[in-house]
Amino acid sequence: MTNIVSPIAGTISKAPERRDIGIKRRYAAERRFRAYGIAAISFGLIFLAFLLSTVIRNGYTAFQQTAIALPVEFTEKTIDPDNKRATDPSVLIAANYGALLRDALVKQLNINASSRPDVREASAMLSKSAPIQLRDMVVADPSIIGKTVNVTVLADANVDSANKGQIDLTVDEKNRKVNDKQVGWMNELKANGALFKEFNTGLFVNGNSSRPEAAGLGVALVGSLYLMLIVLVLSLPIGVAASIYLEEFAMKNKVTDLIEVNINNLAAVPSIVYGLLGLSVFINFAGLPRSASLVGGLVLTLMTLPTIIIATRAALRAVPPSIRAAALGLGASKMQMVFHHVLPLAMPGILTGTIIGLAHALGETAPLLLIGMVAFVASAPATPLDPSTALPVQVYMWANEAERAFVERTSGAIIVLLLFLIVMNIGAILLRRRFERRW
Repeated sequence: MTNIVSPIAGTISKAPERRDIGIKRRYAAERRFRAYGIAAISFGLIFLAFLLSTVIRNGYTAFQQTAIALPVEFTEKTIDPDNKRATDPSVLIAANYGALLRDALVKQLNINASSRPDVREASAMLSKSAPIQLRDMVVADPSIIGKTVNVTVLADANVDSANKGQIDLTVDEKNRKVNDKQVGWMNELKANGALFKEFNTGLFVNGNSSRPEAAGLGVALVGSLYLMLIVLVLSLPIGVAASIYLEEFAMKNKVTDLIEVNINNLAAVPSIVYGLLGLSVFINFAGLPRSASLVGGLVLTLMTLPTIIIATRAALRAVPPSIRAAALGLGASKMQMVFHHVLPLAMPGILTGTIIGLAHALGETAPLLLIGMVAFVASAPATPLDPSTALPVQVYMWANEAERAFVERTSGAIIVLLLFLIVMNIGAILLRRRFERRW
């Protein structure tokens, strides 16, 4: 008897096998996609951790500064030998305060004053800004002339680096900027408690300086504050008003479509283009002062406006249409519907977009370079019209310095800038959670 195999039965028996193979392939593809995603996130976290660890490792020491405490004798013979300060106060400014520091250090280290090389090498351990500190003390209080006062002054940048372990003292002294004799004096001052590390307040209050140990972020912090205030005062009301009009009041036609397309395009324009615009319009045409915070704030406002408008329009669209319909149905005007009902519900998204836009503006460098905010400014600006700089520009300037100690200052400034950005983003998250309403 012959066995007959039905082709239909064979097809049916193969169908489950093909289905199982297809399911296995889909599951395998899903597992591969998950693995790719985890690998991408891992690579991103690794590179971020490497970046942050490098910046912190190079910059955390900038928050400490080596100082030397000396009993300085403010001798009248050196400061005002002819006793003219009553009639000519300028003699107090022109006095040789470096000699007072030199004599105090020589006496502290028991160095032979007639040995000029030793005196010169010992004086090199003190910051060049130290005589200015003594001058300011005498000008503020002339009664200290003739007295001996304990004064704490900054050490030179090379001594500071050596004290922080940033200079390898085991190499030949010809290949380092701190010689063996100065290292011995450093150890002697340490043993006496005269050389120590303290919190570097000058990093936050001092202006720019060619000497690393005296350079600070004071001017950049004030300039960045002015920039953010100008951007906030101008971009927030203008951006929100434009968004409300386009989203709630303007008719949907080709003109509004063209405006929307241009706003989206402006958000993608490179920031350096805004710098060129500010240079040609605000400085060359309007005649506003170069390097002023006002010009920088106007340029950053133009750059931030598209971001705020896009974020605000998205927040307005997220409000359910039923809110609008209910307000209008109860007799509210369109203006009342927008400002009493829609805008309060959209406020979390608006605040989030605004803070993110401000954080983006705070980190911009290219437009500020083009309008001259890269100028060397030693004193903090009193008004937004005074010459100033900003945190990202200060990082750029210090990164271009040849002195080794500026590497530490650069990383320290980056840490300060990152802290500002982190605080602003955390503020955006908290504000969103505080004002967010669910419906």
